[in-house]
Amino acid sequence: MSKEIEIVLPDGSKQEVVEDTTLFEIKKQFMKQAIVGSIDGELVDLATPIDHNVEIVFYDQASKEGQTAINHLVSLLLEEAVKELYPEALFAHPQREDKKIWLDMRVDQPLSALVLKDLERHMRKRIKKGIHIESSHLSVAEAKEIFKDNALKLAALSQLDPQQLVFVYSLGEVSEFFLEPAALELAKASHFALSKVSGAYWQGDAKNEMLQRINGAVFAEKSELDGYLEFLAESEKRSHQKLGKELDLFMFSEEAPGMPFYLENGLIIRNELQKFLRELQAKYEYKEVQTPLIMNQRLWEQSGHWDHYKDNMYFTKVGDEDYALKPMNCPGHCLIFKDRKRSYRDLPIRMAEFGQVHRHEFSGALNGLLRVRTFCQDDAHIFVRRDQIEQEIALALKIIDEVYKIFGFEYSVELSTRPDDFMGEIELWDEAEASLGKVLTDLGYKYNINEGDGAFYGPKIDIHIKDALNRSHQCATVQLDFQMPGKFDLSYIDENNQPARPVMIHRAVFGSLDRFLGILIEHYAGAFPVWLAPKQVTLINVAQAHEAGVDNLFREFNEAGIRTEKDTRNEKLGKKIRDAELKKVPYILAIGDKELAEGKFAVRKHGSDKVVEMDKENFIQLVKQQAQEKSAQY
Repeated sequence: MSKEIEIVLPDGSKQEVVEDTTLFEIKKQFMKQAIVGSIDGELVDLATPIDHNVEIVFYDQASKEGQTAINHLVSLLLEEAVKELYPEALFAHPQREDKKIWLDMRVDQPLSALVLKDLERHMRKRIKKGIHIESSHLSVAEAKEIFKDNALKLAALSQLDPQQLVFVYSLGEVSEFFLEPAALELAKASHFALSKVSGAYWQGDAKNEMLQRINGAVFAEKSELDGYLEFLAESEKRSHQKLGKELDLFMFSEEAPGMPFYLENGLIIRNELQKFLRELQAKYEYKEVQTPLIMNQRLWEQSGHWDHYKDNMYFTKVGDEDYALKPMNCPGHCLIFKDRKRSYRDLPIRMAEFGQVHRHEFSGALNGLLRVRTFCQDDAHIFVRRDQIEQEIALALKIIDEVYKIFGFEYSVELSTRPDDFMGEIELWDEAEASLGKVLTDLGYKYNINEGDGAFYGPKIDIHIKDALNRSHQCATVQLDFQMPGKFDLSYIDENNQPARPVMIHRAVFGSLDRFLGILIEHYAGAFPVWLAPKQVTLINVAQAHEAGVDNLFREFNEAGIRTEKDTRNEKLGKKIRDAELKKVPYILAIGDKELAEGKFAVRKHGSDKVVEMDKENFIQLVKQQAQEKSAQY
């Protein structure tokens, strides 16, 4: 005879069910949208039976527990789909973060993005069929027996206590374990998308083998998935690598992997960014310097970069001496400071450099301009007395704010504190962290604490900008360093005529000029404001008879400081206008008899069908004013 079990529901009500009734059967009556549940506070999947009096809580797809469970189910479906297409595939343990999932695997052949649609179709077929998933709750030791032929999964299990319980699920030819329960109803896994194929070192360690990774995103509602797919489509349209090729901005070559070649148009934008910041820094009395690209290895040992950074550096020999390409500019600036005697009256010394640096990034991490092996840092190092620390940090933040307002970027701030591999004394670190926090508080910044993510030589303020797609990018940074001046035995003569140690502030606004350019390309979708646009005006002749007139205007506009191109090809006017639109030139002028005779233009703005009539002098003045004011709109 079946035994009756009492269950207590979240609202406090009590119900009786037959012993061994599963949560799946119970949820049909009390919470049809449940994904997983808990029994007496312990998370379980819906296949779990009740064998004693318990308190039950159910979680739907809107909950963190429900989202995690759906993520796990999609990961299992993905493994099954890959196994169907590539029977030899060996999977690492799938990973997740919020709504994102990724699965690393060993597969004999390289995967391409083309396979993602095939995998999605296979997964959706499985969901439609509603194939049964087997569920069990096992100890780690028992799970190891199931996965004994998979070294990748065994490595993950070996990090757990052998007596710990894990959830193990089987679907078709694959099995997987999770620390949390998975959803068991395949229909709950309908709202997903696979987004990218890439390489990834096993366990994130470059010393391990390179696996292949599939990334995806999982959502509880169709509306969320639709929004994500729209975001992916817009991201693809804005891809800086795609636009970089279409707009002749930059290129890459296998002869220098991860090292960008700037074409004319791209270099114009890069130079304009540099000019803008150079002028702003001059206003605040920064002195620009330049240091060598290659310096002796002993310099990097002295600075501390050797111990913390040598795996990311490039080395060479010159005669019998070991040299390295600089990964950072700060040691060179320390040498400049030390080259002559300094007085307390000289401080602060604000030293700036657009310094080209080299860092050995692993090939799997390279990503257009966003992750390269050589880039230009808009670096500044400010040498200060202790009583000047807060005012100089405040000034650095003021400059950063001025720059980001030009681009219309909203940004957030975080304070990154002492890492595990820190250099120096804890007391100095505490003082540095307190100084940064005080400045942020005094200036009214709301900020988050990022524990343990400071540089090895000091804590830092990191600035995260939001682009047009609401994506976050960490660019600007302000770092307070009590350590490196000591490493180089830097000193100045104080007011008592005694040697004193300066403090060093590291500051970057763009961070990497190259990465910032990549962000801007995507932020503006290639349609740069007038001051940054490689070509600000395109002149098009209506007929061949107007070619000489276009040539004259071309020279006149360029002499006025307007970056101008002309299109006098023997093509239809409509085609030439469309081509200029594709190049995203801010202003297009079609030049015919009327324009040449009256000196008035029908001005067409990029992205607009509206045509405005302006005389030549007013138009030239408009373009020059917009460039000078660095207007975000045109």
